Amino acid sequence: MEVNPQLSDKAKQDLRLIYLARNGDEKAYADLLNRYNDSIYYMLLKMVNNPSDAEDLTIEAFGKAFKSLHLYTPNYAFSTWLFRIATNNCIDFIRKKKSAPSTIEQQQYDQDSPAANLQSDSLDPEEKLIKLQKIKHLQNIVSQLKPQYRKLIELRFFKEYSYDEIANELNLPLGTVKAQLFRAKELMFNILKKPES
Repeated sequence: MEVNPQLSDKAKQDLRLIYLARNGDEKAYADLLNRYNDSIYYMLLKMVNNPSDAEDLTIEAFGKAFKSLHLYTPNYAFSTWLFRIATNNCIDFIRKKKSAPSTIEQQQYDQDSPAANLQSDSLDPEEKLIKLQKIKHLQNIVSQLKPQYRKLIELRFFKEYSYDEIANELNLPLGTVKAQLFRAKELMFNILKKPES
């Protein structure tokens, strides 16, 4: 990989981490995430004005960047490339959110519908069965992960821990938790893609 001589020292350090990450070094992923996590988060927070959404969008941005790491070329700084991915992803999120009816609008629509008085919050037997099947399928996929990834998924999605709570529970740096959760989701996706035998 030819390095642009105009890159700053920080950009050259990023390049070294990218090379290591491309070769499967998980610590390099965590280091990249730690270097830019706060700046990406605060940029996204300004865009969406919601800490929870900003946190999720930050992880999504890193996920997309790490998945496309093989496409990065050192013609410009990694940070520029990463911020572009984060910004575009956030713009897509805002567009989708604007096109979806707000909860108040949806409630108004539901109340105006003729079936409004017939609606029930409980699931019918078929819906319950489908929901149970989905949960079992998901648990089956999670059970195929290595214990370290399984624990992360269980804490984040079944027990609904925040990233900070997971870091405290497992005594891991926050960046490592985020990088490993991204990896765990990627592994689950690969299991899902496999044809069933």
